[in-house]
Amino acid sequence: MHAWPASEVPALPGRGHELRLHDTATGGTVTLDPGPVARIYVCGITPYDATHMGHAATYTAFDLVQRVWLDTKRQVHYVQNVTDVDDPLLERAVATGVDWTELAERETALFREDMTALRLLPPRHYIGAVEAIPGIVPLVERLREQGAAYELDGDVYFSVESDPHFGGVSGLDAATMRHLSAERGGDPDRPGKKNPLDPMLWMAARDGEPSWDGGSLGRGRPGWHIECVAIALDHLGMGFDVQGGGSDLAFPHHEMGASHAQVLTGEFPMAKAYVHAGMVGLDGEKMSKSKGNLVFVSRLRQDGVDPAAIRLALLSRHYRADWEWTDGVLDEAVARLGRWRAAVSRPDGPSAEELVEQVRAALADDLNAPAALAAVDAWVARQDAEGGTDTGAPGLVSRAVDALLGVAL
Repeated sequence: MHAWPASEVPALPGRGHELRLHDTATGGTVTLDPGPVARIYVCGITPYDATHMGHAATYTAFDLVQRVWLDTKRQVHYVQNVTDVDDPLLERAVATGVDWTELAERETALFREDMTALRLLPPRHYIGAVEAIPGIVPLVERLREQGAAYELDGDVYFSVESDPHFGGVSGLDAATMRHLSAERGGDPDRPGKKNPLDPMLWMAARDGEPSWDGGSLGRGRPGWHIECVAIALDHLGMGFDVQGGGSDLAFPHHEMGASHAQVLTGEFPMAKAYVHAGMVGLDGEKMSKSKGNLVFVSRLRQDGVDPAAIRLALLSRHYRADWEWTDGVLDEAVARLGRWRAAVSRPDGPSAEELVEQVRAALADDLNAPAALAAVDAWVARQDAEGGTDTGAPGLVSRAVDALLGVAL
């Protein structure tokens, strides 16, 4: 599966700061020290609807991670999946009378268009669950051979008790885990499971649903969590730098994935930091497909909204915060974009070297994009109030905003 085209990232003078991020597993901020190649895995979409602001906010946050690392003169090995076979996708296909593969391909294509418009740097590897199945089956077989998996009416489940570190990603108690498991795709009440929290690794073929040859597992399709594990281990290996996604993925998805990988390899941890973006709401509720309260990137683009303004709106809130999308948030971003573009179109301005360092420092401090935006606002205000004689300053500001914030002026 192919990703989307990359926009050029301008080179800036000097070198960026080392990145500090909030780690869900420890509950504190960690300073990451990747080698020459920083490794990051971000969980992708289930393509049964268009890209909404919640998606866009999450992927914009992890785009900033890439940009901070690139500014430290590192390479970035970024991997993202597409869950192109899963219950929600199949249910939407049935409800709309569209073939599930056609639906997945259409929505993935639209997602690529949205990511391109928002100037998000693409992953090096963009892998669909279906294409990963040949690598998933051997992992499930290994877990079964290790005694960490068991069969129930043809389905194969992972035993969470096989991982002594289970629970270490989310830090939740058993009752909360059980509640969230039921809410987020698990089946804690299914009779016969060894532990209510045990997640499915391989679902035996159901009538009317797609299935694949699973070797000794029989025909079926993979569970949600093992999909990402197979892709991450194949392309990044254990101990990669950042596992990212929305905060609703901390449990069960990232918790279960970590346990799968740790039992398979005997190594700990799967990722050095588990980083989660907050939820974007509308009308007082989390923006989600199940609630139907979505603001789509593609719809805004069709309405003539500049994608750079959409991106600025997303950057105006800290990535870990839960926040509300409103027309006012977008209006502020449109006005800010206009001020910035007017400023960099002038022939000169106040010196911008300090501004570049301020933006670098803000982003290195747990991706504090609002502080970075405020620093640019202050430079623009100083130019309006005092002018300046540095003919290179507007160009430097433009390149810095592009390279670090991903906003083309």
